Amino acid sequence: MARVKGAIGAKKRHKKILKLARGFRGARSTQYRVAKQSVMRSMASAFSGRKQTKREYRRLWIARINAAARINGVSYSKLINNLKTSGIIINRKILADLAVTDANAFAELVKKSQK
Repeated sequence: MARVKGAIGAKKRHKKILKLARGFRGARSTQYRVAKQSVMRSMASAFSGRKQTKREYRRLWIARINAAARINGVSYSKLINNLKTSGIIINRKILADLAVTDANAFAELVKKSQK
């Protein structure tokens, strides 16, 4: 039986990692072992970063809704509770957009939720 060498597969793996490490500084972009560690860490950071972005946007939306709600004389928590009890299903992203772009529509929504 013929002997199988791993050179082709290893070169493929190395090229894949080094391609991902392009743009890193120093040995991180040229040496495979160092590049592999850096790429693994960067992938982990990218994964957690995507989750953090979602959290930050939700915080921003809540802050905007709270500011607009207080202008209309109600707190954020009371507004959300009133919306749920009155059966108005609207997410925070759309609420925040209404609060910023169309203050009159937001005020109408607040009035409807209080009835």
